[in-house]
Amino acid sequence: MLARIQFAFTVSFHFLFPAFTIGLASYLAVLNGLWLWTREHRYLELFRYWVKVFALAFAMGVVSGLVMSYQFGTNWSVFADRAGPVIGAPMAYEVLSAFFLEAGFLGIMLFGRDRVGEGLHMAACVAVALGTIFSAFWILSVNSWMHTPAGYRIDEATGQFLPEDWWAIIFNPSFPYRLAHTVTAAYLTTAFIVGGVGGWHLLRARRRGEIPSQATRTMFSMAMWMAALVAPVQLVLGDLHGINTLHHQPAKVMAMEGHFESHPEGCAPLYLFGLPDQEAQRLDYALGIPCLSNLILKHDLTSPLPGLDTVPRDEQPPVAIVFWSFRVMVGLGLLMVGLGVWSLWARWRGRLFDSPALHRAAVAMGPSGLVAVLAGWITTEVGRQPYTVYGLLRTADSASPLAAPAVAWSLVAFVVIYFAVFGAGTWYILRLLSRPPRADEPRLHDVVEGPIRSAGITPAPAEAARQGRPQTIGG
Repeated sequence: MLARIQFAFTVSFHFLFPAFTIGLASYLAVLNGLWLWTREHRYLELFRYWVKVFALAFAMGVVSGLVMSYQFGTNWSVFADRAGPVIGAPMAYEVLSAFFLEAGFLGIMLFGRDRVGEGLHMAACVAVALGTIFSAFWILSVNSWMHTPAGYRIDEATGQFLPEDWWAIIFNPSFPYRLAHTVTAAYLTTAFIVGGVGGWHLLRARRRGEIPSQATRTMFSMAMWMAALVAPVQLVLGDLHGINTLHHQPAKVMAMEGHFESHPEGCAPLYLFGLPDQEAQRLDYALGIPCLSNLILKHDLTSPLPGLDTVPRDEQPPVAIVFWSFRVMVGLGLLMVGLGVWSLWARWRGRLFDSPALHRAAVAMGPSGLVAVLAGWITTEVGRQPYTVYGLLRTADSASPLAAPAVAWSLVAFVVIYFAVFGAGTWYILRLLSRPPRADEPRLHDVVEGPIRSAGITPAPAEAARQGRPQTIGG
Protein backbone atom coordinates (compact mmCIF):
# COMPACT_ATOMS: atom_id res chain seq x y z
CA MET A 1 0.00 0.00 0.00
CA LEU A 2 2.84 2.42 0.78
CA ALA A 3 4.45 1.67 -2.58
CA ARG A 4 1.13 2.31 -4.30
CA ILE A 5 0.68 5.61 -2.43
CA GLN A 6 4.21 6.67 -3.36
CA PHE A 7 3.72 5.96 -7.05
CA ALA A 8 0.28 7.61 -6.99
CA PHE A 9 1.74 10.72 -5.38
CA THR A 10 4.66 11.05 -7.81
CA VAL A 11 2.64 10.26 -10.93
CA SER A 12 -0.10 12.72 -9.94
CA PHE A 13 2.44 15.49 -9.44
CA HIS A 14 4.14 14.62 -12.72
CA PHE A 15 0.97 14.31 -14.78
CA LEU A 16 -0.01 17.92 -14.09
CA PHE A 17 2.97 19.24 -16.03
CA PRO A 18 2.69 17.17 -19.27
CA ALA A 19 -1.07 17.75 -19.26
CA PHE A 20 -0.24 21.46 -19.47
CA THR A 21 2.85 21.43 -21.69
CA ILE A 22 1.43 19.12 -24.40
CA GLY A 23 -1.21 21.71 -25.20
CA LEU A 24 1.03 24.71 -24.51
CA ALA A 25 3.71 23.51 -26.95
CA SER A 26 1.13 23.34 -29.75
CA TYR A 27 -0.29 26.72 -28.70
CA LEU A 28 3.17 28.27 -28.95
CA ALA A 29 3.68 26.75 -32.41
CA VAL A 30 0.35 28.24 -33.52
CA LEU A 31 1.24 31.66 -32.07
CA ASN A 32 4.62 31.67 -33.80
CA GLY A 33 3.04 30.62 -37.09
CA LEU A 34 0.44 33.38 -36.83
CA TRP A 35 3.19 35.92 -36.13
CA LEU A 36 5.14 34.86 -39.22
CA TRP A 37 2.00 34.83 -41.36
CA THR A 38 0.36 38.09 -40.25
CA ARG A 39 3.21 40.06 -38.62
CA GLU A 40 0.69 41.22 -36.02
CA HIS A 41 2.73 41.99 -32.92
CA ARG A 42 0.14 40.62 -30.50
CA TYR A 43 1.04 37.06 -31.50
CA LEU A 44 4.73 37.66 -30.83
CA GLU A 45 3.85 39.22 -27.46
CA LEU A 46 1.85 36.14 -26.52
CA PHE A 47 4.60 33.80 -27.69
CA ARG A 48 7.19 35.56 -25.54
CA TYR A 49 4.75 35.66 -22.64
CA TRP A 50 3.91 31.95 -22.64
CA VAL A 51 7.26 30.52 -23.71
CA LYS A 52 8.79 31.38 -20.33
CA VAL A 53 5.95 29.56 -18.59
CA PHE A 54 6.45 26.60 -20.93
CA ALA A 55 10.16 26.42 -20.15
CA LEU A 56 9.51 26.24 -16.40
CA ALA A 57 6.66 23.73 -16.67
CA PHE A 58 8.64 21.56 -19.10
CA ALA A 59 11.62 21.49 -16.74
CA MET A 60 9.46 20.49 -13.78
CA GLY A 61 7.77 17.81 -15.88
CA VAL A 62 11.11 16.29 -16.85
CA VAL A 63 12.44 16.24 -13.30
CA SER A 64 9.25 14.79 -11.81
CA GLY A 65 9.12 12.16 -14.57
CA LEU A 66 12.62 10.87 -13.96
CA VAL A 67 11.69 9.79 -10.45
CA MET A 68 8.91 7.48 -11.60
CA SER A 69 11.13 5.36 -13.82
CA TYR A 70 13.35 4.54 -10.86
CA GLN A 71 10.37 3.28 -8.89
CA PHE A 72 9.96 0.42 -11.34
CA GLY A 73 13.24 -0.92 -10.01
CA THR A 74 12.94 0.08 -6.38
CA ASN A 75 9.30 -0.48 -5.40
CA TRP A 76 8.02 -2.59 -8.30
CA SER A 77 10.89 -4.86 -9.25
CA VAL A 78 8.69 -7.94 -9.70
CA PHE A 79 6.49 -6.04 -12.15
CA ALA A 80 9.57 -4.73 -13.96
CA ASP A 81 11.00 -8.24 -14.24
CA ARG A 82 7.75 -9.82 -15.45
CA ALA A 83 6.54 -7.08 -17.82
CA GLY A 84 9.90 -5.56 -18.76
CA PRO A 85 10.40 -7.53 -22.01
CA VAL A 86 7.17 -5.98 -23.35
CA ILE A 87 7.04 -2.47 -21.89
CA GLY A 88 10.79 -1.80 -21.87
CA ALA A 89 11.10 -1.21 -25.62
CA PRO A 90 8.23 1.32 -25.98
CA MET A 91 9.50 3.24 -22.95
CA ALA A 92 12.97 3.33 -24.51
CA TYR A 93 11.48 4.56 -27.78
CA GLU A 94 9.80 7.37 -25.83
CA VAL A 95 13.22 8.58 -24.73
CA LEU A 96 15.02 7.96 -28.03
CA SER A 97 12.40 9.55 -30.25
CA ALA A 98 10.01 11.83 -28.37
CA PHE A 99 12.19 13.17 -25.56
CA PHE A 100 15.26 13.61 -27.76
CA LEU A 101 13.08 15.50 -30.27
CA GLU A 102 11.75 17.78 -27.54
CA ALA A 103 15.09 18.33 -25.80
CA GLY A 104 17.04 18.66 -29.04
CA PHE A 105 14.92 21.51 -30.39
CA LEU A 106 13.91 23.13 -27.10
CA GLY A 107 16.96 25.38 -26.96
CA ILE A 108 16.35 26.61 -30.51
CA MET A 109 12.72 27.28 -29.64
CA LEU A 110 13.63 29.23 -26.50
CA PHE A 111 16.69 31.17 -27.67
CA GLY A 112 17.08 30.77 -31.43
CA ARG A 113 14.72 33.25 -33.07
CA ASP A 114 17.49 35.76 -33.84
CA ARG A 115 20.23 33.15 -34.24
CA VAL A 116 18.99 30.54 -36.71
CA GLY A 117 16.42 32.40 -38.78
CA GLU A 118 12.66 32.45 -38.60
CA GLY A 119 12.12 29.32 -40.72
CA LEU A 120 14.30 27.05 -38.62
CA HIS A 121 12.92 28.58 -35.42
CA MET A 122 9.40 27.77 -36.60
CA ALA A 123 10.52 24.22 -37.42
CA ALA A 124 11.90 23.91 -33.89
CA CYS A 125 8.58 25.02 -32.41
CA VAL A 126 6.76 22.38 -34.46
CA ALA A 127 9.33 19.73 -33.50
CA VAL A 128 8.87 20.42 -29.78
CA ALA A 129 5.09 20.28 -30.17
CA LEU A 130 5.31 16.99 -32.07
CA GLY A 131 7.74 15.64 -29.48
CA THR A 132 5.25 16.17 -26.68
CA ILE A 133 2.60 14.27 -28.66
CA PHE A 134 5.00 11.44 -29.52
CA SER A 135 5.88 11.20 -25.84
CA ALA A 136 2.21 10.82 -24.98
CA PHE A 137 1.92 8.21 -27.74
CA TRP A 138 4.56 5.88 -26.29
CA ILE A 139 3.68 6.35 -22.61
CA LEU A 140 -0.02 5.81 -23.24
CA SER A 141 0.75 2.78 -25.39
CA VAL A 142 2.56 1.20 -22.43
CA ASN A 143 -0.18 2.17 -20.01
CA SER A 144 -2.90 0.90 -22.33
CA TRP A 145 -1.13 -2.44 -22.74
CA MET A 146 -1.30 -2.85 -18.96
CA HIS A 147 -5.07 -2.38 -19.23
CA THR A 148 -5.67 -4.45 -22.39
CA PRO A 149 -2.62 -6.72 -22.85
CA ALA A 150 -2.15 -8.14 -26.36
CA GLY A 151 0.59 -9.55 -28.60
CA TYR A 152 2.42 -11.46 -25.85
CA ARG A 153 3.03 -14.94 -24.51
CA ILE A 154 3.96 -15.94 -20.97
CA ASP A 155 7.17 -17.89 -20.45
CA GLU A 156 6.33 -20.93 -18.36
CA ALA A 157 9.72 -21.06 -16.65
CA THR A 158 10.12 -17.38 -15.66
CA GLY A 159 6.54 -16.08 -15.76
CA GLN A 160 7.71 -13.19 -17.95
CA PHE A 161 5.56 -11.58 -20.62
CA LEU A 162 7.43 -12.06 -23.90
CA PRO A 163 6.60 -10.06 -27.04
CA GLU A 164 5.23 -11.90 -30.07
CA ASP A 165 3.54 -9.14 -32.10
CA TRP A 166 4.81 -5.60 -31.59
CA TRP A 167 1.98 -4.08 -33.64
CA ALA A 168 -0.55 -5.75 -31.36
CA ILE A 169 1.39 -4.64 -28.27
CA ILE A 170 1.67 -0.98 -29.30
CA PHE A 171 -1.80 -0.66 -30.84
CA ASN A 172 -3.56 -2.69 -28.17
CA PRO A 173 -7.39 -2.51 -27.98
CA SER A 174 -7.73 0.44 -25.60
CA PHE A 175 -4.80 2.50 -26.89
CA PRO A 176 -6.46 4.56 -29.69
CA TYR A 177 -9.30 5.61 -27.39
CA ARG A 178 -7.01 6.45 -24.44
CA LEU A 179 -4.61 8.41 -26.67
CA ALA A 180 -7.36 10.53 -28.25
CA HIS A 181 -9.09 11.15 -24.93
CA THR A 182 -5.89 12.05 -23.04
CA VAL A 183 -4.33 14.32 -25.68
CA THR A 184 -7.63 16.15 -26.14
CA ALA A 185 -7.79 16.56 -22.37
CA ALA A 186 -4.31 18.10 -22.44
CA TYR A 187 -5.40 20.63 -25.07
CA LEU A 188 -8.44 21.53 -23.00
CA THR A 189 -6.28 21.86 -19.89
CA THR A 190 -4.09 24.42 -21.64
CA ALA A 191 -7.07 26.22 -23.12
CA PHE A 192 -8.73 26.74 -19.75
CA ILE A 193 -5.50 27.88 -18.09
CA VAL A 194 -4.93 30.38 -20.90
CA GLY A 195 -8.59 31.43 -20.71
CA GLY A 196 -8.39 31.82 -16.94
CA VAL A 197 -5.31 34.03 -17.22
CA GLY A 198 -6.94 36.08 -19.96
CA GLY A 199 -10.14 36.45 -17.93
CA TRP A 200 -8.13 37.56 -14.89
CA HIS A 201 -6.39 40.34 -16.81
CA LEU A 202 -9.63 41.45 -18.48
CA LEU A 203 -11.24 41.77 -15.04
CA ARG A 204 -8.24 43.63 -13.62
CA ALA A 205 -8.15 46.05 -16.54
CA ARG A 206 -11.87 46.73 -16.09
CA ARG A 207 -11.43 47.31 -12.36
CA ARG A 208 -8.61 49.78 -13.00
CA GLY A 209 -10.47 51.57 -15.77
CA GLU A 210 -7.87 50.52 -18.35
CA ILE A 211 -8.26 49.22 -21.88
CA PRO A 212 -7.01 45.62 -22.08
CA SER A 213 -4.23 45.02 -24.59
CA GLN A 214 -4.83 43.33 -27.92
CA ALA A 215 -2.68 40.44 -26.73
CA THR A 216 -4.88 39.87 -23.67
CA ARG A 217 -8.05 39.98 -25.77
CA THR A 218 -6.55 37.60 -28.32
CA MET A 219 -5.44 35.17 -25.60
CA PHE A 220 -8.94 35.03 -24.12
CA SER A 221 -10.63 34.74 -27.52
CA MET A 222 -8.42 31.84 -28.67
CA ALA A 223 -8.99 29.97 -25.40
CA MET A 224 -12.75 30.35 -25.65
CA TRP A 225 -12.73 29.08 -29.23
CA MET A 226 -10.92 25.96 -28.01
CA ALA A 227 -13.42 25.50 -25.19
CA ALA A 228 -16.39 25.89 -27.51
CA LEU A 229 -15.09 23.57 -30.22
CA VAL A 230 -13.04 20.93 -28.41
CA ALA A 231 -15.01 20.33 -25.18
CA PRO A 232 -18.00 18.79 -27.03
CA VAL A 233 -15.60 16.62 -29.03
CA GLN A 234 -14.11 15.41 -25.75
CA LEU A 235 -17.53 14.22 -24.59
CA VAL A 236 -17.83 12.08 -27.73
CA LEU A 237 -14.32 10.68 -27.28
CA GLY A 238 -15.10 9.93 -23.64
CA ASP A 239 -18.24 8.04 -24.67
CA LEU A 240 -16.26 5.92 -27.16
CA HIS A 241 -13.57 5.27 -24.55
CA GLY A 242 -16.22 4.23 -22.04
CA ILE A 243 -17.80 1.74 -24.44
CA ASN A 244 -14.37 0.26 -25.15
CA THR A 245 -13.74 -0.01 -21.40
CA LEU A 246 -17.08 -1.75 -20.89
CA HIS A 247 -16.02 -4.38 -23.39
CA HIS A 248 -12.54 -5.01 -21.97
CA GLN A 249 -12.82 -4.00 -18.29
CA PRO A 250 -16.48 -4.30 -17.30
CA ALA A 251 -15.77 -4.25 -13.55
CA LYS A 252 -14.28 -0.77 -13.89
CA VAL A 253 -17.40 0.55 -15.60
CA MET A 254 -19.62 -1.10 -12.99
CA ALA A 255 -17.68 0.75 -10.30
CA MET A 256 -17.86 4.03 -12.25
CA GLU A 257 -21.62 3.67 -12.55
CA GLY A 258 -22.14 2.41 -8.98
CA HIS A 259 -23.94 -0.68 -10.29
CA PHE A 260 -23.68 -3.27 -7.54
CA GLU A 261 -26.74 -5.03 -8.91
CA SER A 262 -27.23 -6.45 -12.41
CA HIS A 263 -29.99 -5.33 -14.75
CA PRO A 264 -30.74 -8.41 -16.87
CA GLU A 265 -33.68 -6.70 -18.57
CA GLY A 266 -31.85 -3.45 -19.23
CA CYS A 267 -33.08 0.00 -18.24
CA ALA A 268 -30.20 0.49 -15.81
CA PRO A 269 -30.34 3.90 -14.07
CA LEU A 270 -27.63 6.53 -14.27
CA TYR A 271 -26.79 7.37 -10.67
CA LEU A 272 -25.97 11.04 -10.18
CA PHE A 273 -25.31 10.68 -6.47
CA GLY A 274 -24.86 7.93 -3.94
CA LEU A 275 -22.63 6.60 -1.19
CA PRO A 276 -21.06 3.29 -2.27
CA ASP A 277 -20.95 0.69 0.52
CA GLN A 278 -18.66 -1.98 -0.87
CA GLU A 279 -18.85 -4.11 2.25
CA ALA A 280 -22.63 -4.34 1.97
CA GLN A 281 -22.50 -4.26 -1.85
CA ARG A 282 -25.02 -1.47 -2.23
CA LEU A 283 -25.30 2.20 -3.15
CA ASP A 284 -26.85 4.15 -0.29
CA TYR A 285 -28.91 7.34 -0.81
CA ALA A 286 -28.89 6.71 -4.56
CA LEU A 287 -30.26 9.43 -6.82
CA GLY A 288 -30.50 8.33 -10.42
CA ILE A 289 -32.18 8.83 -13.79
CA PRO A 290 -34.01 5.67 -14.88
CA CYS A 291 -32.68 3.82 -17.95
CA LEU A 292 -30.10 6.51 -18.85
CA SER A 293 -27.06 4.33 -18.06
CA ASN A 294 -28.32 1.74 -20.52
CA LEU A 295 -28.78 4.42 -23.14
CA ILE A 296 -25.24 5.75 -22.66
CA LEU A 297 -23.37 2.44 -22.37
CA LYS A 298 -25.41 0.23 -24.69
CA HIS A 299 -27.14 2.89 -26.80
CA ASP A 300 -30.43 1.08 -26.24
CA LEU A 301 -32.78 0.52 -23.32
CA THR A 302 -33.26 -3.24 -23.28
CA SER A 303 -29.76 -4.78 -23.42
CA PRO A 304 -28.73 -6.59 -20.20
CA LEU A 305 -26.22 -4.68 -18.09
CA PRO A 306 -24.31 -6.77 -15.52
CA GLY A 307 -23.33 -5.41 -12.11
CA LEU A 308 -20.67 -6.05 -9.50
CA ASP A 309 -22.74 -8.94 -8.16
CA THR A 310 -21.27 -10.90 -11.09
CA VAL A 311 -17.67 -10.09 -10.02
CA PRO A 312 -15.92 -11.89 -7.12
CA ARG A 313 -15.14 -9.62 -4.17
CA ASP A 314 -11.37 -9.99 -4.61
CA GLU A 315 -11.68 -8.90 -8.26
CA GLN A 316 -13.57 -5.69 -7.57
CA PRO A 317 -11.81 -2.29 -7.68
CA PRO A 318 -12.26 0.21 -4.82
CA VAL A 319 -15.72 1.39 -5.82
CA ALA A 320 -16.01 4.65 -3.84
CA ILE A 321 -12.82 6.17 -5.30
CA VAL A 322 -13.71 5.22 -8.88
CA PHE A 323 -17.35 6.30 -8.47
CA TRP A 324 -16.52 9.81 -7.24
CA SER A 325 -13.43 10.52 -9.36
CA PHE A 326 -15.48 9.65 -12.45
CA ARG A 327 -18.19 12.13 -11.42
CA VAL A 328 -15.64 14.87 -10.83
CA MET A 329 -14.23 14.33 -14.33
CA VAL A 330 -17.62 14.22 -16.06
CA GLY A 331 -18.98 17.15 -14.05
CA LEU A 332 -16.04 19.35 -14.98
CA GLY A 333 -16.36 18.26 -18.61
CA LEU A 334 -19.99 19.40 -18.68
CA LEU A 335 -19.00 22.73 -17.11
CA MET A 336 -16.36 23.15 -19.82
CA VAL A 337 -18.98 22.62 -22.50
CA GLY A 338 -21.24 25.12 -20.71
CA LEU A 339 -18.53 27.77 -20.59
CA GLY A 340 -17.78 27.23 -24.27
CA VAL A 341 -21.44 27.71 -25.19
CA TRP A 342 -21.61 30.80 -22.99
CA SER A 343 -18.59 32.27 -24.76
CA LEU A 344 -20.22 31.67 -28.16
CA TRP A 345 -23.32 33.53 -26.98
CA ALA A 346 -21.22 36.42 -25.67
CA ARG A 347 -19.19 36.50 -28.89
CA TRP A 348 -22.36 36.57 -31.02
CA ARG A 349 -23.66 39.48 -28.96
CA GLY A 350 -20.32 41.31 -29.25
CA ARG A 351 -19.71 41.11 -25.48
CA LEU A 352 -16.89 38.55 -25.29
CA PHE A 353 -14.54 41.14 -23.78
CA ASP A 354 -17.22 43.07 -21.86
CA SER A 355 -18.87 40.35 -19.78
CA PRO A 356 -17.46 40.32 -16.23
CA ALA A 357 -19.55 37.28 -15.29
CA LEU A 358 -18.05 35.28 -18.17
CA HIS A 359 -14.55 36.39 -17.20
CA ARG A 360 -15.10 35.38 -13.57
CA ALA A 361 -16.36 31.99 -14.72
CA ALA A 362 -13.25 31.58 -16.90
CA VAL A 363 -10.99 32.40 -13.93
CA ALA A 364 -12.85 29.90 -11.75
CA MET A 365 -12.52 27.24 -14.46
CA GLY A 366 -8.82 27.97 -15.02
CA PRO A 367 -7.54 24.95 -13.05
CA SER A 368 -10.48 22.73 -14.07
CA GLY A 369 -8.49 20.91 -16.73
CA LEU A 370 -5.79 19.90 -14.25
CA VAL A 371 -8.40 18.62 -11.80
CA ALA A 372 -10.26 16.77 -14.56
CA VAL A 373 -7.20 14.96 -15.92
CA LEU A 374 -6.22 13.90 -12.39
CA ALA A 375 -9.75 12.64 -11.75
CA GLY A 376 -9.72 10.76 -15.04
CA TRP A 377 -6.33 9.24 -14.29
CA ILE A 378 -7.53 8.12 -10.86
CA THR A 379 -10.63 6.59 -12.45
CA THR A 380 -8.72 4.56 -14.98
CA GLU A 381 -5.87 3.45 -12.70
CA VAL A 382 -7.81 2.68 -9.52
CA GLY A 383 -10.46 1.05 -11.68
CA ARG A 384 -7.83 -1.40 -12.98
CA GLN A 385 -7.21 -2.76 -9.49
CA PRO A 386 -6.43 -5.32 -8.18
CA TYR A 387 -4.12 -5.76 -11.22
CA THR A 388 -1.07 -4.10 -12.70
CA VAL A 389 -1.44 -6.13 -15.91
CA TYR A 390 -5.20 -6.52 -16.11
CA GLY A 391 -6.40 -10.05 -15.40
CA LEU A 392 -2.86 -11.45 -15.40
CA LEU A 393 -0.60 -9.90 -12.75
CA ARG A 394 -1.94 -8.66 -9.43
CA THR A 395 -0.67 -5.50 -7.81
CA ALA A 396 0.04 -7.36 -4.57
CA ASP A 397 2.31 -9.73 -6.50
CA SER A 398 4.14 -6.93 -8.35
CA ALA A 399 5.80 -5.12 -5.47
CA SER A 400 9.43 -5.41 -4.41
CA PRO A 401 10.28 -7.34 -1.22
CA LEU A 402 10.99 -4.17 0.77
CA ALA A 403 10.35 -3.49 4.42
CA ALA A 404 7.57 -1.00 5.09
CA PRO A 405 9.80 1.53 6.95
CA ALA A 406 12.07 1.87 3.91
CA VAL A 407 9.15 2.74 1.65
CA ALA A 408 7.58 4.98 4.29
CA TRP A 409 10.69 7.11 4.77
CA SER A 410 11.20 7.53 1.02
CA LEU A 411 7.54 8.51 0.73
CA VAL A 412 7.98 11.18 3.40
CA ALA A 413 11.08 12.46 1.60
CA PHE A 414 9.18 12.66 -1.69
CA VAL A 415 6.33 14.61 -0.12
CA VAL A 416 8.63 17.15 1.52
CA ILE A 417 10.92 17.64 -1.48
CA TYR A 418 8.12 17.73 -4.06
CA PHE A 419 6.11 20.35 -2.24
CA ALA A 420 9.23 22.46 -1.68
CA VAL A 421 10.71 22.26 -5.18
CA PHE A 422 7.59 22.11 -7.33
CA GLY A 423 5.69 24.41 -5.00
CA ALA A 424 8.37 27.06 -5.56
CA GLY A 425 8.28 26.47 -9.32
CA THR A 426 4.51 26.72 -9.44
CA TRP A 427 4.58 29.90 -7.34
CA TYR A 428 7.01 31.47 -9.80
CA ILE A 429 4.81 30.48 -12.77
CA LEU A 430 1.84 32.13 -11.06
CA ARG A 431 3.96 35.21 -10.46
CA LEU A 432 4.79 35.38 -14.19
CA LEU A 433 1.12 35.03 -15.06
CA SER A 434 0.05 37.72 -12.58
CA ARG A 435 0.98 40.48 -15.01
CA PRO A 436 -0.52 40.85 -18.49
CA PRO A 437 1.45 40.46 -21.74
CA ARG A 438 2.82 43.77 -22.97
CA ALA A 439 4.31 45.22 -26.13
CA ASP A 440 7.85 45.21 -24.71
CA GLU A 441 7.58 41.58 -23.51
CA PRO A 442 11.22 40.62 -22.79
CA ARG A 443 12.80 37.75 -24.67
CA LEU A 444 14.58 35.02 -22.80
CA HIS A 445 18.03 36.11 -23.98
CA ASP A 446 17.22 39.67 -22.88
CA VAL A 447 17.12 38.53 -19.27
CA VAL A 448 19.71 35.77 -19.44
CA GLU A 449 23.14 37.18 -20.18
CA GLY A 450 24.61 33.85 -21.25
CA PRO A 451 25.61 30.40 -20.06
CA ILE A 452 27.42 29.92 -16.78
CA ARG A 453 31.06 29.17 -17.58
CA SER A 454 32.41 26.86 -14.93
CA ALA A 455 35.95 27.00 -16.39
CA GLY A 456 36.33 30.66 -15.61
CA ILE A 457 35.01 34.11 -16.41
CA THR A 458 34.85 35.18 -20.03
CA PRO A 459 35.08 38.96 -20.52
CA ALA A 460 32.06 40.55 -22.10
CA PRO A 461 32.54 41.41 -25.80
CA ALA A 462 32.51 45.16 -25.17
CA GLU A 463 35.06 44.87 -22.35
CA ALA A 464 37.31 42.62 -24.45
CA ALA A 465 37.15 45.09 -27.33
CA ARG A 466 38.11 48.00 -25.05
CA GLN A 467 41.09 46.03 -23.78
CA GLY A 468 42.19 45.22 -27.31
CA ARG A 469 42.25 41.43 -26.85
CA PRO A 470 40.18 38.61 -28.29
CA GLN A 471 37.31 37.03 -26.36
CA THR A 472 38.32 33.64 -25.01
CA ILE A 473 36.64 30.72 -23.34
CA GLY A 474 37.98 29.61 -20.01
CA GLY A 475 40.19 31.20 -17.40
